[in-house]
Amino acid sequence: MYVVAVFHRSSLAVAGLAAAERFDITAAALATFTMLQLLVYAVLQIPVGLLVDRYGSRAVLITGTIVLTLAQAGFAFADSYGAALLARTFVGVGDAVTFICVLRLVNGWFSPGRVPVITQLTGVIGQLGAIAAAVPMTWALSNFGWTWAYGVASSLGLAAAIAGLLFLHDGPGARTLRGPAMSFDAIRASLAASWQQPGTRLGFWVHFTTQFAQNAFALLWGFPFLVKGEGVSPDVASLLLTLMVLSLIAAGPLVGRFTAHHPWQRSTLALAIVGVIAAAWTLVLAWPGRAPLPVLVALVVVIGLGGPGSMIAFDLARTSNPAERLASATGIVNQAGFVASLTVVVAIGAILDWRSGGGYRPDAFGWAMSFQYLLWALGAGQILRYRKKGRAHALSLDVGAVEPRTTAPARYSCQTRDGRSNSGETAHT
Repeated sequence: MYVVAVFHRSSLAVAGLAAAERFDITAAALATFTMLQLLVYAVLQIPVGLLVDRYGSRAVLITGTIVLTLAQAGFAFADSYGAALLARTFVGVGDAVTFICVLRLVNGWFSPGRVPVITQLTGVIGQLGAIAAAVPMTWALSNFGWTWAYGVASSLGLAAAIAGLLFLHDGPGARTLRGPAMSFDAIRASLAASWQQPGTRLGFWVHFTTQFAQNAFALLWGFPFLVKGEGVSPDVASLLLTLMVLSLIAAGPLVGRFTAHHPWQRSTLALAIVGVIAAAWTLVLAWPGRAPLPVLVALVVVIGLGGPGSMIAFDLARTSNPAERLASATGIVNQAGFVASLTVVVAIGAILDWRSGGGYRPDAFGWAMSFQYLLWALGAGQILRYRKKGRAHALSLDVGAVEPRTTAPARYSCQTRDGRSNSGETAHT
């Protein structure tokens, strides 16, 4: 079900130029598709987290998959810009439901020591959907046209929903788990308690800073940048997008293993990943003329690291909050990366229109992609700020704790020796 959600989320990435031609729209109008999808996704993260805490992953996930399927079918038959926008908005609704449900299932089915690696593997497996949205979707659009390509793609969601009804369980021995009903005051108190944890805030800014470069590139602007900005063929651009996903898949388990064994260094790894991504973009943007293919290959490989990097944020939320508010805390963290992605997607479209009058001049992409440095600087500063607070708070809860060099997964827990929730970057007691 997560693979299908990622496929539908990413299916516009290689269809951006086709969508611009089909609906006769500018770069800024094209960005509105992804803008609405990301906006809906971001806005719904906290409500979805509360729904999952109340009704369980199974019920919410199946409902979201059905909405996603109907929305993608509507996108296939849309013949006007307004109808397509409406359909894409509901694609965002269905997509918004999926990941929080999946993470809650991971925490329900696996021991704490295995959760970091399984979380990364979940992200890795989900990216198979992005691979299917690259080369196969490019081929389908070229050979069958818009309606058939998206119509057949929408049927994948129906199959996933049926599989969920038949096989999905909220936990071992429990087909459906329900949480207690919550009043408005209780909801407000729960969200406030989650946000007050320095570890939740640190996770928020880690997700904000690591994810947007990969999202903006994969969801919309990577294909036009490579084809119009760097002059590669559509087939090569599709292969480069696929390579980015393969990089994500390869790095995921390694990041998960590091996260499990070095909980005190999770934010350090996130900062390192952001630094490498920014350096790769600097090399491409500073290259005189169009960058050679090996440099573009290096760029997409490095951008792919942002996916596993963003998953570090959820481990920070997990070790900072009790189980009863895990989904809502995850929603807070997950919101961050999509707010940043939304900002970047819209800004790139606006800058392209400003610098090239609604087209895709190669020099305009340099201006547009440089906007990312502003958010990297903001996010890195906040990560440094909250990891200091998080570590200090964790040590104050566990007076005898010291910062270990390594941590065995079997001892990985979210409680201190006296049983209180550990809200910093450590979970080693």
